[in-house]
Amino acid sequence: MAVSLRINKHSAAKAASRQRRQVRGRKKIFGSPERPRLVVTRSAKHISAQVIDDVAGRTLASASTMEADVRSATGDKSDKAKVVGANLAARAKAAGIEQVVFDRAGNKYHGRIAALADGAREAGLDF
Repeated sequence: MAVSLRINKHSAAKAASRQRRQVRGRKKIFGSPERPRLVVTRSAKHISAQVIDDVAGRTLASASTMEADVRSATGDKSDKAKVVGANLAARAKAAGIEQVVFDRAGNKYHGRIAALADGAREAGLDF
């Protein structure tokens, strides 16, 4: 029995549009050692964030909903994104980072992306 794979044209167009927005944003956003880039990666189930120094090409701090303490947290995905933002801010401050440039990677500043940013700001990260 043959299995046919269907590709949803709407999903492909949506992904291509987000990719174009991401490239357009990355022309302007660049992380330096003084002000690294906070980039957010969102999937249907999880969200992760990294603080990246683009000059050295190194990740300075990261946090994700795939970590054990966040997985066990109660609430919806937006609540967990806020916890991820707070965890990332704490790790960034421990690494001596106070200011970052926010890279939403072509996603709308809404929902989980905004919740992560709010959590990071409340924990003391400046952007």
